[in-house]
Amino acid sequence: MTGCCSTPAPTPVRHPHTAAWIAGTVAFVAVWFLIYGQLRPAADRIVAALPLEPGSPAAEALTFFVYDTPKVLMLLTLVVFAMGIVRSFFSPERTRALLAGRREGLGNVAAAGLGIVTPFCSCSAVPLFIGFVSAGVPLGVTFSFLIAAPMVNEVALGLLFALVGWKVALTYLGFGLGVAIVSGWVIGRLHLEGWLQDWVRNVRAGAIDLPVETVTVVDRIRAGIDAVKDIVGKVWIWILAGIAAGAAIHGWVPVDLIAAIMGREAWWSVPAAVVIGIPMYSNAAGIIPVVEALLAKGAALGTVLAFMMSVIALSLPEMIILRRVLTFRLIAVFVAVVGLGILAVGYLFNALFG
Repeated sequence: MTGCCSTPAPTPVRHPHTAAWIAGTVAFVAVWFLIYGQLRPAADRIVAALPLEPGSPAAEALTFFVYDTPKVLMLLTLVVFAMGIVRSFFSPERTRALLAGRREGLGNVAAAGLGIVTPFCSCSAVPLFIGFVSAGVPLGVTFSFLIAAPMVNEVALGLLFALVGWKVALTYLGFGLGVAIVSGWVIGRLHLEGWLQDWVRNVRAGAIDLPVETVTVVDRIRAGIDAVKDIVGKVWIWILAGIAAGAAIHGWVPVDLIAAIMGREAWWSVPAAVVIGIPMYSNAAGIIPVVEALLAKGAALGTVLAFMMSVIALSLPEMIILRRVLTFRLIAVFVAVVGLGILAVGYLFNALFG
């Protein structure tokens, strides 16, 4: 019974230094833009001061490396910080609640959309998969989420937008979501629940209790900072490796060779790019500098993005981790369906941007 004597609702606890945290965040963003605008002239000055012949392969490669290293790291820091704040509005429990009970079709669309902004990496694939199954999320809907989260994540989109333009980023977003939605729907239509590992099929659906939390502005800013420490701290070595590979391609690989291997005229280049990409281990931040260098050398856009998608969405380490919950047959179906979707994207990109 409620009335004048009812217990009042608790008021959110406000951090005493909220204004200082907000001011510090604004100052960080302002300084970020000031430094970012000076990266190109600084790289040119550094390379010009070295005993290298202007325009030589070594000078071109070094310029690419000196410019792209801080550029990609700064872009990654800003994107991860912003998405860390966005992700503070989500949790695995809340994500399961949003997807539980969704039917296939609309459920695949919702799952793919959530995959862009919710936390996912190879190490979290198993608990998320189990959580979705236990919450009653259909298998096909779950796969739409698992495909979209690594392939169409905010890091990939942010870096693509900054490095190769908004048209490519938006087209990649559309086709990537399309692959996730259609692949998940196809897998769902095949009714392969019997191909899950036995112990996963025995998990029973249970109630989802969302934690009652009061998240402040300062908590969300701290979530962004924690995301930068966690993600950038883990991937910076892959970023350096990717930029080094991109620099080598930019400086020494002849344009004619790239065009012959990854050009539009070679019909086999798209499937070859997918086959090459699957056993590789990288992430969006590490592979996009390679994408940038390949495009600068004249490689076909669809072929390059098919390579990128296969590296991110069908990496061998992710398959090894998913083996704990999927049988070999279901993993084979997953790779085949997603691989066909990536092939279609590669050919369509080459046709649209040819």
